[in-house]
Amino acid sequence: MGAQKVYRAIGLMSGTSLDGEIDVALIETDGLSYVKALGSKPFPYDLSVREKVRACFGKRERDAAVEEAEALVTDMHVQAVKTSGFQAEIIGFHGQTITHAPEDRFTWQLGDGARLARETGIDVVCDMRQADVKAGGQGAPLIPLYHAAMMAGQAKPVAVLNLGGVGNVTFIDAKGEITAFDTGPANALMDDLCWARMGAAFDEGGVLARAGTVDPAVVADFLAHPYFQKTGAKSLDRNQWSVESAAHLSDEDALATLAEMSVQSVKAGLAHCAQAPAALYVCGGGRKNAYLMERLAQVLDVPVLKIEDAGWNGDATEAEGFAYLAVRSLLGLPLSLPSTTGVPQPITGGILHKAG
Repeated sequence: MGAQKVYRAIGLMSGTSLDGEIDVALIETDGLSYVKALGSKPFPYDLSVREKVRACFGKRERDAAVEEAEALVTDMHVQAVKTSGFQAEIIGFHGQTITHAPEDRFTWQLGDGARLARETGIDVVCDMRQADVKAGGQGAPLIPLYHAAMMAGQAKPVAVLNLGGVGNVTFIDAKGEITAFDTGPANALMDDLCWARMGAAFDEGGVLARAGTVDPAVVADFLAHPYFQKTGAKSLDRNQWSVESAAHLSDEDALATLAEMSVQSVKAGLAHCAQAPAALYVCGGGRKNAYLMERLAQVLDVPVLKIEDAGWNGDATEAEGFAYLAVRSLLGLPLSLPSTTGVPQPITGGILHKAG
């Protein structure tokens, strides 16, 4: 570590899958190569909130619905920090994405960082995607630099796959160079279908998907989208695709088909990597879907492991990542690179709100 200052940082993540939970993580880091996970806690919230947030998807201007949703999102994050009992010098606050359109240099994450700082008494860094997008980058994925720090002790080349609402992969080659991009939908479509048809947050363990039969025509149509042939940095809005493609299928068949779409999009993404990774480590909620993990292992030509096999907590990875990025923001270090978001040059980001 040398003389580099080590910070204690809290990270907060409320994913695009809207699974009814905020992840709160505490780490120590110098913002460079030293990272130590100190703990994490889930903060469940009332699923009725998700409908308030969902109603804002795709919006680009403030209105009464956005104001209400942002107040609820901020309230939940204030409660999450206070309930955790974690103490830190800085909070990395991602907020709740409602619209992501980097082609228009636009991205929007709901959350009042200034109020979060006031009510927790801890400085807050938020809006970490804005600078990248305004500079011409994709603004996503943002966690690859943290993935690289996590994988410091693993054999290279190696890849980390995050299965949140949208999937993203970080590939680290033998020289330590980082490439990253969104792969496609991960949990979002499956979760949307479960909520719409069954009032359930998700298909626990992939039990329903396992009982279904994949519709190959739906999957083939999905894979024909030009996104999957595009190389280099690329990102997706959570609502790029909808469950309508599976509307004619039974619950089980629809979930099996949507799961297969997620799996095949990962396969298509890895085909764009320079080499096959020695291992693929999976984090995010999707790693708990046993059916999804089994299909990945069957379809990919690389070992598919949970991030826990590398000594990390897959529930906390993204929250830890935003804690790490908050420290990098304080230090003026890059949050993204040309090879991770397509931004023209390495760029820092984030807005700092002081607690006092």
